[in-house]
Amino acid sequence: MFEIDLYFILEIIGTIAFAISGAMVAIENKMDILGVLILGVTTAIGGGIIRDILIGSTPPTALINPLYSLIAFGVAAIVFIPAIRRHVNVNHKWFVFIDSLGLGVFTVIGLKTAMPFNNVLFELFLGVLTGVGGGVIRDIFATQKPTIFVRHFYAAASLSGAIVCIILFPINETVAMISGIAVTLILRLLAAQFKWHLPKA
Repeated sequence: MFEIDLYFILEIIGTIAFAISGAMVAIENKMDILGVLILGVTTAIGGGIIRDILIGSTPPTALINPLYSLIAFGVAAIVFIPAIRRHVNVNHKWFVFIDSLGLGVFTVIGLKTAMPFNNVLFELFLGVLTGVGGGVIRDIFATQKPTIFVRHFYAAASLSGAIVCIILFPINETVAMISGIAVTLILRLLAAQFKWHLPKA
């Protein structure tokens, strides 16, 4: 029961984190209230929808269960409140933290979803894709280059967290998921702080 509760709690945390991230990007790009809500919701549920389609789970969970969309909608609406949105800055450390938290959470959730297929490569692929999927959709909607291709240590941090999660999973599922999130989060924060980049063309 604890593992099921943990999984649900992580999904809610990831949804809130990415909804904030999407709403902040929309506000930074001076979108109206509809744009903020759409970007908040699509960032929060986009990666999960891509994941579910790839594993043949249709309609996607986020569309069957409105809870996640409603939470993302509500969070994005709160971020749009004037007293809050005037402080929005996507270059602030809080944005990096929130976005990195969502990345780590959805990476391990995607990885765990792929485990019944007993294919490590697919587990890594689905974990990273679930983690970065919402952010890619967010960036495309905001007409900017996807973060995974240009900013710091993004997809690589997700992959690192996924690898740690896979290694620890046979020992303890809870420890593995928390560790995977922590590794992703810490690597992203360090990359942002010290300007780590993968080699560029």
